[in-house]
Amino acid sequence: MKQISIDEKKLLGALRRFLPAIGLAVVGLVVVTGSIFQVEAEEVGVITRFGKVVRQVDPGLHLKVPVADRLHRVPIQRQLKEEFGFRTLDGRGASDGARYRTVPAEALMLTGDLNVVHAEWVVQYRVVDPKLFLFEVRNPAQTLRALAESVMRQTVGDRTVTEVLTVGRQEIEDRALQELNLLVDQYAMGIRVVQVIMQDATPPAPVRPSWDSVNGAQQQRERMINEAWAEYNRDVPRAEGEALEALLRAEGYALDRVNRAGGEVDRFNALYVEYRRAPDVTRTRLMLEAQETVLGQVKGKIFVDPEMRGIMPLFQNGANGVVGAGGAFPVPVPVPGTEPSSTPARRGGGDQ
Repeated sequence: MKQISIDEKKLLGALRRFLPAIGLAVVGLVVVTGSIFQVEAEEVGVITRFGKVVRQVDPGLHLKVPVADRLHRVPIQRQLKEEFGFRTLDGRGASDGARYRTVPAEALMLTGDLNVVHAEWVVQYRVVDPKLFLFEVRNPAQTLRALAESVMRQTVGDRTVTEVLTVGRQEIEDRALQELNLLVDQYAMGIRVVQVIMQDATPPAPVRPSWDSVNGAQQQRERMINEAWAEYNRDVPRAEGEALEALLRAEGYALDRVNRAGGEVDRFNALYVEYRRAPDVTRTRLMLEAQETVLGQVKGKIFVDPEMRGIMPLFQNGANGVVGAGGAFPVPVPVPGTEPSSTPARRGGGDQ
């Protein structure tokens, strides 16, 4: 049997004396550390006692019953998000430096016209009722993911692939947000979906080159149509203006001709009245007016005496008559009722 020395007996006695004090100190430390807690500014604390909710505390320092009470922190001021079709990476374990990785099982969806698209989207939400968020649904984050994926697949399935990839994305986001909030309220999850954002929507990788070719052809077609409309808007109004101008010019010309013809008719009627009153005088006056009009347009005039024989000199028309080699003499003017002594002027030279 082992013999215990005197020093060991003293040590064991000292431990027996201080053991209650050490136990009380440990219990006190556990009580203090388990009773005092702090809630951050963007959180609220829900206290449960043996599984039953007893109170909800705001940010700051608070006390609770050790062991019996349990603290649940809920970030009600922070906007949470769930990613679908991809996962954001922190980059520490990624050798290629990628910031995210795709999840094809979530991203591939069937459209209403039986085409497949690769869609990535984000659901952003806030906790509005901490008690419902903690205890009404067993796993609220996974439940929200299942609801969001179901709603998005239904919304995409009601539209064509062109709408999903181009013009219908905003409508899809709004419809998914509305339907998802209805389901969240129905399940009493204590959250409110703030926004549904489609990050990307593209054709699957195997058919993407063909889709890009078709899309490029469609864009070229739209560009050519826009250019044609631009030329139409530039040329057609100008042609219409020119046609209207020609039409107005023709109408003005027709009106001028009609007015001129009416004036000529009135003048002829007036002249006919005068002619019936004095036929000889009117006939002579008309002849003289006609000669004045015709001869006034002729630059050179040659008058030939019908009784002369041989070549006549060429005369040049002067201011008051015909100027010849021997001087100036007036042009003979017939007396009314008599025949003129010379014939009208003729162009040319030689005997006549």
